[in-house]
Amino acid sequence: MHLERIGMKQIGVCMTSCPPGFYGTRSPERNTCTKCRSDCDSCFNRNFCTRCRAGFYLHQGKCQENCPEGLARSDTQRECVPMCPAECESCVNSETCERCRPGLYQLNGRCHHVCPEDYEPNDKLMECTAQVHCEVGEWSEWSPCSRSGRTCGFKRGQETRTRQVLQYPSPFGNPCPEISEIKECLVKRRKCSGRRKSDRRERRNRNNRKDKENQEGRRERKRERERDTGEREDSDNRNKTEHRHRRGHDTNPVSTGDGLVQ
Repeated sequence: MHLERIGMKQIGVCMTSCPPGFYGTRSPERNTCTKCRSDCDSCFNRNFCTRCRAGFYLHQGKCQENCPEGLARSDTQRECVPMCPAECESCVNSETCERCRPGLYQLNGRCHHVCPEDYEPNDKLMECTAQVHCEVGEWSEWSPCSRSGRTCGFKRGQETRTRQVLQYPSPFGNPCPEISEIKECLVKRRKCSGRRKSDRRERRNRNNRKDKENQEGRRERKRERERDTGEREDSDNRNKTEHRHRRGHDTNPVSTGDGLVQ
């Protein structure tokens, strides 16, 4: 039975379990809900709290304002918990860290300045994560012997083979090996069927283009020489004309008071 106050009255209510802040006591006459101590939020009996009110911390069934030596107050749990190791910012117990102090990396509940072997630091998560090494597949078959994309018309060429990357490495993992290889090869020299005429035609076209470009270049150089010659002749003619003008000016008669003087 639990007594509920409604205004000035108290009403007895039968319940299957006592509400928070109360504990059950049994007697031959009746079973009642009894209020916990003032520092308890919930309790098992008068002398054993299961959760403390704000500002108190649970230790061995009792609520205390301060925790014993070696224990720390947890405001979220309202309990006295083991003190965290020096490198922990928060912990589950004295051996297991939840979060490390700045600059340290967490791995399996412990904090590390340097991650153990086969692990690497993750600066985003501030954790030690397992290294991932490169993995590659099997080599392909060697390609046919070729040269400049052709398989005929030569004696020495190259063969190639490749393999695929199955797993790319993490930043500190083992890098990938070579995924392609080339080796020299020899073949019995043979003519390329169906390509001889086209090759000759292509060479002839290239030569024609070069001849045409050379002819245009020669004509352009000739025009430049003609322009330069014409400009020099014009300059010489202007100089001769100016010289005749100056000589004619110097030989003109000059008038004086006494007469003409040449």
